[in-house]
Amino acid sequence: MFSQLAEVEARYEELEHQLSDPAIAGDHVAYTRVHKELTSLAELVTAWRRYRAVESEIADSRELIRGDDADMRELAREELPGLESEHASLAERLRLLMLPTDPLDEKNIILEIRAGTGGDESALFAGDLFDMYARFASGQKWSVEMISASAGTQGGYKEVIAMISGTRVYSNLKWESGVHRVQRVPATETQGRIHTSACTVAILPEAEDVEVNIDPQELRIDTYRASGAGGQHVNRTDSAIRITHLPTGLIVTCQDEKSQHRNKEKAMKVLASRLLDIETQRMHDERADSRRTQVGSGDRSERIRTYNFPQNRLTDHRIGLTLYKLDSVIAGELGEVIDALTTYHQAELLKAQES
Repeated sequence: MFSQLAEVEARYEELEHQLSDPAIAGDHVAYTRVHKELTSLAELVTAWRRYRAVESEIADSRELIRGDDADMRELAREELPGLESEHASLAERLRLLMLPTDPLDEKNIILEIRAGTGGDESALFAGDLFDMYARFASGQKWSVEMISASAGTQGGYKEVIAMISGTRVYSNLKWESGVHRVQRVPATETQGRIHTSACTVAILPEAEDVEVNIDPQELRIDTYRASGAGGQHVNRTDSAIRITHLPTGLIVTCQDEKSQHRNKEKAMKVLASRLLDIETQRMHDERADSRRTQVGSGDRSERIRTYNFPQNRLTDHRIGLTLYKLDSVIAGELGEVIDALTTYHQAELLKAQES
């Protein structure tokens, strides 16, 4: 590990030198590329330099303890335990920072939530989940842009699709894909019985144009009149878009914007992200060993979490996490859940690395 860290530090210093080069400083594209790589290495290099500094301080303290100066010996004995503790913590932090990173972590996402079993109650729960993610996004200073929504008859959504943009959105929300189950007494239940419903959540990393090559001849694009809320615009212009990707049969619709061009642009983003997701899943399937280092399989049909409202309990079945603060989580306080999933994933990666 230490030889790798020395190489990383050398690369960091090389990048620092490049940033001071007038030729790169004057080239926006080159400067952005170098600055991005430099920033990505900064935390690791800072920890590595501090690790070496603490190692040196430990050696100095041990030398003083063997010396003749009584006052310095006492001072060194007092400082040594703290230095050794920091040294061990830094070693663990370096191990985590050296773990393989997901190349998709920095991406924005397409969030898709679909009501499943449970009828109207499932649609209401889909609305609750969307609000939960929107509140969490607001707390992270991310932006949420609606792409399409199909309202439930009693409220909520039969289906809702949105783009969430910001810093490391996919890194934070990638574990949310799967079936989310809710247990509660529906508003329409007169007997006070608890019902169980479910929704499916999909987290798709936003695809860049260079990552997904879509042949226009493989698309069928239909226009139709928007329906639902929209005032005079509704049923007046064919602004809604339906795109069918003929090779896969994927269908994407968008009617959220008044502009047909804007709806087509949004629909193409969703289609590209779904195609990237299909390719990513295929690659994961081919790398069977990597399954051990994932939180769950990522399968959309896998039940990942239960929200029990009568008990104010959230249970994540993949890692055995139970929290009796469901009200806070639904209010958008997802940090503790995300941290637990990330820690579990890192532990699994470390086990795989050691074996």
